[in-house]
Amino acid sequence: MIGAWTNHLWQSTLFAVAAGLLTVTFRKNRAAVRYWLWLSASLKFLLPFSLLMSFGNHMQWAPAARKIATPPVSFTIVQIAQPFSGAVPLTPSAPADRAWVPVAILAVWACGFTAVALMRLRGWLRIRAAVSASTPMDISATVQVRSSPALLEPGVVGWLRPILLMPADILNRLTHAQLQAVLAHELSHVRRRDNLTSAIHMIVEAVFWFYPVVWWISAHLVEERERACDEEVLRLGSEPQVYAEGILNVCKSYLESPLSCVPGVTGSDLKNRIHEILTGCIACDLNFARKVALALAGIAALASPIFVGMINVPFLRAQPADTAAPKFIVASIKPCKDQPGNMRGSGESAPGQLSTGCDALVDARNSLGLIQRAYVRFANGQVNPFGIVPITGGPDWVHSNMYEIRATAEGKPSREIMQGPMLQALLEDRFHLKIRRETKQVPVYELTVAEGGSRLRRVKEGSCVSMPMTFPLPLLPAGQGYCRNLLGGMKGQNPLLHAESASLEEFSKLLSLLLDRPIIDKTGITGNFAFHLEFAIDQNTPRYLPGGDMAGDRPPAPDPAVPSIFAALRRLGLKLDTTNGPRDFLVIDHVERPTEN
Repeated sequence: MIGAWTNHLWQSTLFAVAAGLLTVTFRKNRAAVRYWLWLSASLKFLLPFSLLMSFGNHMQWAPAARKIATPPVSFTIVQIAQPFSGAVPLTPSAPADRAWVPVAILAVWACGFTAVALMRLRGWLRIRAAVSASTPMDISATVQVRSSPALLEPGVVGWLRPILLMPADILNRLTHAQLQAVLAHELSHVRRRDNLTSAIHMIVEAVFWFYPVVWWISAHLVEERERACDEEVLRLGSEPQVYAEGILNVCKSYLESPLSCVPGVTGSDLKNRIHEILTGCIACDLNFARKVALALAGIAALASPIFVGMINVPFLRAQPADTAAPKFIVASIKPCKDQPGNMRGSGESAPGQLSTGCDALVDARNSLGLIQRAYVRFANGQVNPFGIVPITGGPDWVHSNMYEIRATAEGKPSREIMQGPMLQALLEDRFHLKIRRETKQVPVYELTVAEGGSRLRRVKEGSCVSMPMTFPLPLLPAGQGYCRNLLGGMKGQNPLLHAESASLEEFSKLLSLLLDRPIIDKTGITGNFAFHLEFAIDQNTPRYLPGGDMAGDRPPAPDPAVPSIFAALRRLGLKLDTTNGPRDFLVIDHVERPTEN
């Protein structure tokens, strides 16, 4: 989440700088052009490029685009557009003692947002009180004109049905010609819909109150807005000297409007405005070439993130193209039937050879299958024993059709490389598989300490050696052994969970393989502990348990003395709280049946 916000601020800043450079290029043209450039920079803060990139992700032109931009170029574009990583790993590993950081950041932001909103509300209540106390004035204009006893400068209130609010004694302080020039200025605000655009930028200021670039844009918006109205007044034929005197008389007699979305006549840098008005210079309109340049710039600003998304459809790849794992020299994919004797998930039958056994692309219980093996269990060429990522999308046959893959690699790549990156490449080549990762908010369990405190049994540090995620396992010196941390085995109809030495984070990952939702360690307890749980099967356990036992096909154990997993945890001083949290999903965007060979 923080990475996504940082990328959005980076992209919006880059966009604002580009808009600022364009305003310099168009400094001799009308102020209205520069105003819309600054407004586009403001609107960019409300439109994350990630939305446009996501739109490009789902466009079917992506395969053709990948031929135009090679993977290294594509990777570089993404790094420029999103330099701060916001990716969520397949196996959450954030320490529990840092969980307060996002909450603290959100609390600080909420305080700032509330302060800005209250400040704007205070100003708006003052304007509303002035409107309530006003009376109609006999002045001909395209909008209703009302007289207010408050010492406020002339200003336009509202954007659906705008009202021109005038001080009660303004007719005594301005000549007729000066009054007409001031009215022309205010009516120009009405025609330009400045109240609406100013209100939109006020939303940007409230949301991004902490970011100086937003306030920098705000100052330029006010400056160019008032200059645009000045130019319009002069264009309509008002005398520069009369108009300037009218503005100065308003400044001497009245207070400025307390709300930025109520544009008046005295805003921006008054000294520079008076100088420009007295020179009587009316800026040039855009010529055809500059209109085309602006149009192309706008199209490029919207099309670029969509194009980046199209050439970077987030299909999962273990490694960048320049360091990709070797491919199999020969590969055979044949349909098969899942029968006794057809071994599933055999992996390596000989050095440099892969034999998957009979398996579906997606296992019916979502815990095995060729995709789960290639993109999760052995992703990036390493073993991930705790990872089970739900797989969605694809036709029905990805669950029912079984295939046996036998492949030979050049040299002797490791078992993990063959079943991970090399199997990924084979599935994408022969099945035309296109798959991506997507994070959703789903129900999760939080592992916390129950009332009465923890009753865990801490183990002595170094009593056993953590098992590395490589095969074959290295030999240990005499007297040392690997920690046996596993989920498997049955005592009657009851599953067993055993861990000789595991942290609560590792224990949570083991539990996640048992229950119907992920488990996040929120205990805040460090160190390693010994666990031994026997529990009864209930509706919260998955249908599949490691070892091939179909737990969901058995009725609950009749022995009432055997606790559920929740009761078993309470005996250890732990409990599971239901909440919502992020979980990764693999989404199949495209897949085809392979041809036999």
